[in-house]
Amino acid sequence: MAPVANAGVAVAPLGGANPMIVDQVRRFWAAEFHAAGLDSPELDARILVGHALSLDHAGLVAAGARKLAPGEASAVAALARRRLAHEPIARIVGSKEFWGLELAVDAATLVPRPETETVVEAAFAAVDRGRARPLRIADLGTGSGAILLALLSELPTAFGVGTDTNPGALTVARDNARRLGLTRASYIACDLAVALRGTFDLIVSNPPYVASADIAALPPEVRLFDPLRALDGGPDGLHFYRALAGAAPALLAADGALVVELGAGQAELVAALFAAAGLVPSAPRPDLNGMPRALVARK
Repeated sequence: MAPVANAGVAVAPLGGANPMIVDQVRRFWAAEFHAAGLDSPELDARILVGHALSLDHAGLVAAGARKLAPGEASAVAALARRRLAHEPIARIVGSKEFWGLELAVDAATLVPRPETETVVEAAFAAVDRGRARPLRIADLGTGSGAILLALLSELPTAFGVGTDTNPGALTVARDNARRLGLTRASYIACDLAVALRGTFDLIVSNPPYVASADIAALPPEVRLFDPLRALDGGPDGLHFYRALAGAAPALLAADGALVVELGAGQAELVAALFAAAGLVPSAPRPDLNGMPRALVARK
């Protein structure tokens, strides 16, 4: 059954007198996503159909032979059109799993990415000997709160502060913390660490690190939907690392650690910036693709 054109993207067939069953509509949209060159068409179709019909994975399997009720095919099609326009799945369904935590996301926040879990791993390694202490953690540019909440989920005596220039992002982070019961944190609207006082055992950050001229070449899922202020790292992508190098030495406790996410090809440049500020960087930690992704530096 051929799709009907609508504003340049496909619309799900409504089935006429013979409504489609759940498995058919899932397979239909998987084929449309595949034809559009999307990376994971089968998974995307499964998630979107399940979301539209309020079915989890097991429920989707169990309901595979059920005929769609009036309006359900249209509800699926409305979500599918958004995916065909390259809107990320996480933005369509409103949440993304990170470190085993289900985090709400919206237009004010980045979608947490699997490679950022490398920063969490590096942070845990950096404080391993002090995990039982009531650590003070600062997450600079917290966004949805992903890194800070992942750390607090496994450090039950730690307390965190998340900063962000976007009040909307801080609202998302606070709501995520409240929903997950990880309320040992406060959130401050400021540029990186400007409003922070005292010292911290751990400072973490996933700063904007894309060079301004490179943003136009990013995948549409990123370029069109992630907030620009969370991507743009200035002319060379290093603007925020320079700011971190200037702020971190005064904020780190005597045995504290700074842990940052890195973009491609930035490990040596960022390490040099931190070293020039009096910090001692370690060898970068690679992500699952082998790219240097997290850098730890100490006083």
